Amino acid sequence: MLSAYLKISLRSLRSKKSRSFLTMLGVIIGIAAVVIVMSVGAGAQSLILNQIKSAGVNLIGVLPGASEEEGPPASVMGISITTLTYDNIEAVLKPGRALHIVAGASYVQGTATTSWYNRSIDTNFTGTTASYLSVEETDVVRGRFFTQEEEKNMARVAVLGSEVVDNLFSGADPIGQTIRIKKESFRVIGLMESRGTSGFQNLDNQIYLPLYTAQKLLLGINHITLARFRVDSAENIDQSMEDIKIVLREEHDIPDPSQDDFTVRSQLQAMDALNNVTNALKFFLAAIAAISLIVGGVGVMNIMLASVTERTREIGLRKAVGATKTDILSQILLETIAITLAGGIIGFIIGTLFSALVAAVMRYLAYEWDFVISLLSIVLGIGVSLAVGLVFGLAPAKRAADLHPIEALRHE
Repeated sequence: MLSAYLKISLRSLRSKKSRSFLTMLGVIIGIAAVVIVMSVGAGAQSLILNQIKSAGVNLIGVLPGASEEEGPPASVMGISITTLTYDNIEAVLKPGRALHIVAGASYVQGTATTSWYNRSIDTNFTGTTASYLSVEETDVVRGRFFTQEEEKNMARVAVLGSEVVDNLFSGADPIGQTIRIKKESFRVIGLMESRGTSGFQNLDNQIYLPLYTAQKLLLGINHITLARFRVDSAENIDQSMEDIKIVLREEHDIPDPSQDDFTVRSQLQAMDALNNVTNALKFFLAAIAAISLIVGGVGVMNIMLASVTERTREIGLRKAVGATKTDILSQILLETIAITLAGGIIGFIIGTLFSALVAAVMRYLAYEWDFVISLLSIVLGIGVSLAVGLVFGLAPAKRAADLHPIEALRHE
């Protein structure tokens, strides 16, 4: 019996191809939008997490300012906090204080116009310690990094990221050249290897300076904005975080942990936090995109109601020769479900192809972007299509089933 209903429904839809396509168009757009948002959101999520992973999972970051267990530190929210100093970080690195930490570096950051002869560009600069290469596990490709002695003596030396070299020197050899940052002169001693983007920061558009030099000459501050520690093994991260907190509480004379004026986080925690945020954002955007499905469903219902009115005499004739309410209800409902299901499948294919194109473009641009079509997207595409057909097909199906055969046959 179901196959007979289905054959009648498909025959009816084929007889009105243009109207059937226009009816399913809203569902196609809605499902495609949901699939694209879910897939592109998952790709963007993978990009962020891959960038964090590329720095290594055995890193611990320290930021000034307290935070909730899962919330951002106050310093990340645009509040300037000066409680963290270079001496605090050096205290952590003293022998016996944190046994599993193999290296640590302090950081300050800023932006400035950098010039070489008559050429000027806007760049970011990072003041850091000589241990930077060990903490970040990177290296220079030409020249050298500054030494601890140069760091202590406020040497006016600079190491350039690859984009700075390309934009400022345009093929000239930068080693030994003198550049000006905020009217201060610096001698270029090294070129960093290309590292791309990490944590929303372009590491190649950076100038690396000794910490004291950046603090005193360019920023006029005594505090640091960030510190990072590399741990010997991921298994020792939790213990190392506790060791860091103990030392910093001693340095800041804090007897009660609830009064901490710093935040200690590991890369793994950062990944978990970002994963939660991006998941919430992804599903929120998918929910907004799904609103178009409601609009598409209303469109399906309106056109099916018009179709019932157009076929009133046909329905009356069928009822006159013995068709029951159930027969008519099933036929109209199956027509609606067939339209929305076909629209859902087409929309899923379009959304998948578009998402694959986005992933291909991002990979061509050298981003670590994963193409992701999850099982949830497939279930949503098919399940929501069926649900839309069922929900929005009930009204026209019931209207058709309730038609009186005599009145239907009299309909003009």
